[in-house]
Amino acid sequence: MKRSLLVLPVVGVLALSACGSSTDTPDASGGGDTVAVSAAFYPLAYAVERVGGDHVTVTSLAKPGAEPHDVELTPRDIIEVGKSSLTVYEKGFQPAVDEAVKQVDAAKTLDVATAVDLTIKATDDGHDHAAGSEGDGHAEEGQADGIDPHFWLDPTRYASAVKAIATKLAEVDKANAAAYAKNADAFVAELTTLDADFTAGLKTCANRDLVTGHAAFAYLADRYDLHQEGIAGLSPDAEPNAAAMKEIVEHVREHKVSTVYAETLVSKDLTETIAKETGASVAVLDPIEGLTDASAGTNYVEVMRSNLATLKKGQDCQ
Repeated sequence: MKRSLLVLPVVGVLALSACGSSTDTPDASGGGDTVAVSAAFYPLAYAVERVGGDHVTVTSLAKPGAEPHDVELTPRDIIEVGKSSLTVYEKGFQPAVDEAVKQVDAAKTLDVATAVDLTIKATDDGHDHAAGSEGDGHAEEGQADGIDPHFWLDPTRYASAVKAIATKLAEVDKANAAAYAKNADAFVAELTTLDADFTAGLKTCANRDLVTGHAAFAYLADRYDLHQEGIAGLSPDAEPNAAAMKEIVEHVREHKVSTVYAETLVSKDLTETIAKETGASVAVLDPIEGLTDASAGTNYVEVMRSNLATLKKGQDCQ
């Protein structure tokens, strides 16, 4: 995976942007009277848009269709971070963003990892896939101890991030604090309904073993009593070795898994190989790291509901 980001150019670019514009006012680089917010990747950008409404202008640092784990910031992106009134990110998920954020005032940043319960390992599935252990084929990058960063796939954890964003926006733009609180309450209510629908829809699944392209669904699995087995571990482009592939094939056969899940932003080759070896079907389960034309919906909520329909069919939920 590409992880390169030159720190000295980052410092230089941010210094130049600081000299060229002020970020003391809420509308810095946002245009008009809006608050300029840089969001590290799609779920954070969507949350800021829902909370901020017409009062914010949001720039996502991970472009549509790009795999956010591997984001590399352009000079323009770095300038955008420096000029923004607020940057919302998740520390440890995107090293390039972490480096850029180090160069700006901490008061103008929000690390959602400080507001969300991020305690579940991607491989909390009863199997020994400890990060970096010899021969496991699931080497993890970017997350301490293999902790899953994909909290937004649990609507209740996502709601915690939404509340934190509302609080931070109110600090940055006190004049619109009431609007941010109202918008956050409305979005949290929608997420509460989504959570209830997932709970009801997945309650009676005949098979609770979830075999996915990469281990992005630990929080979803934990919330709805499923058991995740990721083919490629936390990193979607990590190649499992032959022993790991054999273990997954044996797992699919042993647990009579009828559907294995591919994704929208990464190759389906590994998933299709497992399916061919076991006779399982392939369906698409979206980790919602970014939207593309192939996404089964135009926003987070729509794609989550599509995921629910996919899971109900794939896990044989009556």
